[in-house]
Amino acid sequence: MPWRVIAHGDQVWHVDAVAERPANTQAWQLVLSFRAAAEHPPGRAVWALYPLEAASKASLFIQAELIPDTVLSQLLAERLA
Repeated sequence: MPWRVIAHGDQVWHVDAVAERPANTQAWQLVLSFRAAAEHPPGRAVWALYPLEAASKASLFIQAELIPDTVLSQLLAERLA
């Protein structure tokens, strides 16, 4: 089940959020995966690093819940351009 479902253009996209902690850092970063919902089997993902960091995964995901769908759609548009 996707973390979030958004509309972009005439397509529906499934968004998944993951926490990544690069080597030699203390902060977790938010990485988003976008997949077109209509593709069966699921097609290639569009990945985007979101400018959000936190000291814990839980804190990161709490902050991620506050991201508006319009911002996610805009980020996807930038990646598709």
